[in-house]
Amino acid sequence: GRNPLGQGCLLARRLIENNVRAVEVTSGGWDMHNSIFTGPNMPGQGANLDQAVGNLIKDLAEMDLLNETIIVLTTEFGRSPVINYNAGRDHHPAVFSSILAGGGIKGGQFYGQSDAAGHGVEKDGTSPANFNATIATALGLPLDKIVHSPTGRPFKVAHDGVPIKELLA
Repeated sequence: GRNPLGQGCLLARRLIENNVRAVEVTSGGWDMHNSIFTGPNMPGQGANLDQAVGNLIKDLAEMDLLNETIIVLTTEFGRSPVINYNAGRDHHPAVFSSILAGGGIKGGQFYGQSDAAGHGVEKDGTSPANFNATIATALGLPLDKIVHSPTGRPFKVAHDGVPIKELLA
């Protein structure tokens, strides 16, 4: 699409084609506390996301690059399942969704489940550390290796997280 997210995914595909190892595409405008169902809010953002990510996956698959590329679509928190008094949705860190696709990830499945109301995790919840460990394992990164930042601070790729084996190919 001719929007910032679509153009970002197109640039990401071109960078991946040219052997760039890590690419980040950001998409703002998801802070929908007001009028989520009207105007350019959810209908526009959702359509842009669907088109951009769907075409990125399709293009990478057609170029035989999807098996060696992992796509991570995530956020820092979810949205309340309850519509607020402004016809929007407020922050809700208790439950949210992410997408993993491509290299090292077993496709075509869901992992985890919220309760019927969408307020809490009912089954197979995970932590950011385990999510990161799953990504790192799919990328072939060592989970136990201590890496030092430019300032000398030691850290591990996944902060002692454990990969979610059900998601790995």
